[in-house]
Amino acid sequence: MGGRGIARLRSFRKSFARCIHVYETRYLVIVVGLMSGTSADGVDAAVVDIRGTGHRLKVTLLKHVGRPYSSRLRQHILQVCEQGTVGQICHLNALLGEVFAKTALLAINHSGISPQQVGLIGSHGQTIHHRPAPTYEPGVGRIRSTLQIGDPQVIAERTGITTVSDFRARDLAAGGEGAPLTPYAHALLFARKHATRLVVNLGGIANVTILPCGGKLATVRAFDTGPCNMLLDGLVALETKGKVRVDLGGRLAQKGQVHEGVLRWLLAHPYVSRRPPKSTGREMFGEAYVQQVRAQAHRRHLAFPDLLATGCRFIAQVIRNSKEWTRAPIDEVVVGGGGVRNNRLWAELSDVFHPIPVNRMDQCESSSQAFEAQAFAVLAYQAIQGVCANLPKVTGASHPVILGTVTPGLHGLP
Repeated sequence: MGGRGIARLRSFRKSFARCIHVYETRYLVIVVGLMSGTSADGVDAAVVDIRGTGHRLKVTLLKHVGRPYSSRLRQHILQVCEQGTVGQICHLNALLGEVFAKTALLAINHSGISPQQVGLIGSHGQTIHHRPAPTYEPGVGRIRSTLQIGDPQVIAERTGITTVSDFRARDLAAGGEGAPLTPYAHALLFARKHATRLVVNLGGIANVTILPCGGKLATVRAFDTGPCNMLLDGLVALETKGKVRVDLGGRLAQKGQVHEGVLRWLLAHPYVSRRPPKSTGREMFGEAYVQQVRAQAHRRHLAFPDLLATGCRFIAQVIRNSKEWTRAPIDEVVVGGGGVRNNRLWAELSDVFHPIPVNRMDQCESSSQAFEAQAFAVLAYQAIQGVCANLPKVTGASHPVILGTVTPGLHGLP
């Protein structure tokens, strides 16, 4: 090779190196995901390193921090969900913005980095109402609505970091349910080429994602199956008059026996047999529903541990029934969410799926507790990249949309 050829090769190598540097700088972002679920028990923050473009991302969890709500704040949130006034919602929106901002800064500090090193925050907020079923308004048409609060303006101002929020509204505007949204992240992180996986989230509401082998987004199916921790925690709170919030480890439930009559009554709820797409929340399975369940138990003179055991079987059975919506046999069940700590619920899931292996997300290179917050970090990243991250076959939307509203940080967009 002559001198001119060598000079050209060196020039090419320098240009290539500059391109790689620009690529890595543009498509490597540290993102904080913030999530509070329908159980309204606190805020989870996940600090995540995200690299890549399009639907091919490398997502690495750097730190997870969980910050529980105080008993007073949780009761206030639940009261506002049931019958809040406009004034109460207005105040709570700003208050939760402060709580979410402090949780984000706490997680960043525990990660050993500075806020200036974080490119984005993705905040799901706190859902206080979700109405995916359309209501017809004369002269306007079919209206779907949802409301998550925790003011992103406050989060962006307190942290200085660009914040993406309000992820569900655009999907509803496109005719979808606005939920579930985490299946997009499930598909990116858990899909396998040669295995069909069922991903289960045991949150306030349980939801499932069916990932057929091959990893194609178009084949993913997902939906909310019904109540989970919202039912079990609600029963505990009702039984103890609010003194206890959760059956730790499922200890009480483990002492109980399943009551077949109450189980049949639970399984007869119309939502259980409704075809997907479908999503639900506290509006259907909140305090009034929990009181109905307890009334059924009282009529049958059911001991409280028996009621909790029956509730665990109900949750597991409905999740098991989700297999009906896929033609492919399930090779593995992957489970995350707060419900993994309930040993009775875990035993019921393992039993109804036997001999299919049931594993925690922690056994699959992820985190059971951090995953939902991590998912909203991913959705925020995709919003900034201009990538559509809803799955119309899952939510029922008429077309793919970019999810989220962007609130710039102190230094503008990342």
